[in-house]
Amino acid sequence: MKRAWLPWNRLRQLGVMGLNERNADFILPYNSRRNFPLVDNKLLTKALAVEAGIPVPKLFGVVEIVHQIENLKELLAPYDDFVIKPAHGAGGEGILVVTGRHGGRYRKANGVLADEDDLGHHVSNILGGLYSLAGRPDKALIEYRVKFDPIFENISFQGVPDIRILVFRGIPVMAMIRLPTRLSDGKANLHQGAIGVGIDLATGKTFSGVWHERPIDQHPDTGGHLSGRCIPYWDEILAMTAQCHDFSGLGFIGVDIVLDAHHGPMMLEMNARPGLSIQLANQLGLQPRVRHVQAMISVPTVIAERVQTAKNLARYTAS
Repeated sequence: MKRAWLPWNRLRQLGVMGLNERNADFILPYNSRRNFPLVDNKLLTKALAVEAGIPVPKLFGVVEIVHQIENLKELLAPYDDFVIKPAHGAGGEGILVVTGRHGGRYRKANGVLADEDDLGHHVSNILGGLYSLAGRPDKALIEYRVKFDPIFENISFQGVPDIRILVFRGIPVMAMIRLPTRLSDGKANLHQGAIGVGIDLATGKTFSGVWHERPIDQHPDTGGHLSGRCIPYWDEILAMTAQCHDFSGLGFIGVDIVLDAHHGPMMLEMNARPGLSIQLANQLGLQPRVRHVQAMISVPTVIAERVQTAKNLARYTAS
């Protein structure tokens, strides 16, 4: 058998990046460990984004110690719907979404009703580090619940889709949208069963999707077609993700954007160790794009020029 036909050589020919290459050539050289807390702590990330003028879901409150759970009812009183999440959570774990109230109880995204004790118990688990990185004590954030843009109405199940964009040296290099399904329990997490749909970086138009690493054209729960949808505010979204590089001080990041029906695009969170499933969603290897950006002597300082660079790069490496 010729070596060229071995699976890993074939993947290399297609420009597919693996985890070892990501870690050795991009995360270690470009992501200083001292800046990891800026994105691992959602509370700090949110504050930095606001300072940089990047829209984020509004923060309603923070629970830092167990004693504060006694005041949870008063803290939540002004809001009919909201999200409770760990400040140091990962992979969508520990996020509780309340969509409304019914008979003095809280209606969760899956329709199940919860009372004050249920919410208090969940917050207690967050504080204890059940969902945090390395299981360390955490804080519970209570924030605005995003109402997703109507463009996603028939291609998402219960939860809010998000747009993941990989940014290298301040230039967006690849994008996908993650669509919740019944299997993912309404969460936009590919490992839990969400759908990944590639996005043409140059136009903001969606391709077909990938579900469980298999191609898919329609959402399995809604029947909605995945391809050919034009993401609104596309240039603005690319500009926001390019800005995230500047305030984070990290060279290789994943930025998650949500599209709210009333407030437009908002930055949800950032990841200093972004996964590589985005290549499957786009059916395209990441390597040619990041190597091209890596070879650039200098990167434009003007955000609009970075956005144009990203679009040109996408057109140049479209296949």
